[in-house]
Amino acid sequence: MIPMSTATLSRSGSTAAVIVTHKRVDLLRASLEQVVHQTHPVNWVIVVDNGCEDAVEQLVTELAGDRAVYLPSRTNLGGAGGFAYGFLTALSLGADAVWCADDDGRPADEHVLSTLFDVAEQHRLHEVSPVVCNIDEPGRLAFPLRQGLVWRRHRSELEGDFLEGIASLFNGALISAAAMEIIGVPDYRLFIRGDEVEYHRRLVRSGLRFGTALTTAYLHPDGSDEFKPILGGRMHTQYPDNESKRYFTYRNRGYIMSQPGMRKLLPQEYARFGWFFLVQKKDPKGFLEWLRLHRQGRNEKFTRP
Repeated sequence: MIPMSTATLSRSGSTAAVIVTHKRVDLLRASLEQVVHQTHPVNWVIVVDNGCEDAVEQLVTELAGDRAVYLPSRTNLGGAGGFAYGFLTALSLGADAVWCADDDGRPADEHVLSTLFDVAEQHRLHEVSPVVCNIDEPGRLAFPLRQGLVWRRHRSELEGDFLEGIASLFNGALISAAAMEIIGVPDYRLFIRGDEVEYHRRLVRSGLRFGTALTTAYLHPDGSDEFKPILGGRMHTQYPDNESKRYFTYRNRGYIMSQPGMRKLLPQEYARFGWFFLVQKKDPKGFLEWLRLHRQGRNEKFTRP
């Protein structure tokens, strides 16, 4: 049961954009230029700089002016810690809503935020996300998206204007401050990889209303290559392209799959990754490493490599 006091998103409230960056100032410029020129303007542009670079501070001040809130961090907080820091800062400033972005993606156009508020007000949502599309080929999705029982890889394959109960968080997501009283802020322990999945888990369990607006988009580098089809494409497994990403992905999945609301998926998790490593890749060492990292996360051993 959702408390009556939990306000849904409204364009009449104040909005803070939160962007997390780490040593990618050139990419950050493209993101910021779209964020600061939205037809529905944000009240604050909060940039969490995990690289603590003077060039980033200068860029934020140049583009956002008196709306700029620059948060340098001498410790690399990762995406999870960076968004937690940014979200709490937004709440401390009195923001009614937080709009997420990152340094290598950007809103597709200047109308994205306005469209998100339109959809949120129409459906009385506490969170709403745009479709996340390939930045180099906007007709393709940056990540596979399941609609019903079918995995979609092209935007044209999506049906309708709104997809309830599914959202890609942090890539253009708009979240009400009231919702954060219930779901909290991202978990710094996860650092990178899976932090948005864990946050989505909390959103699902909260009973708050959320979904994806299929009428607007956020552009992001392609991530679909990580999702390897198995069983003729009926299912997917995730296999990042380098050892560091695999470490955080599999360790964090172990933690997430041990949490309430996810445990019922554990048999499917073992079946999918067992099939991928042992049958499809014929890589028993890879499976044992996946198993070790999965167990590490399940036991909440959040050490870093």
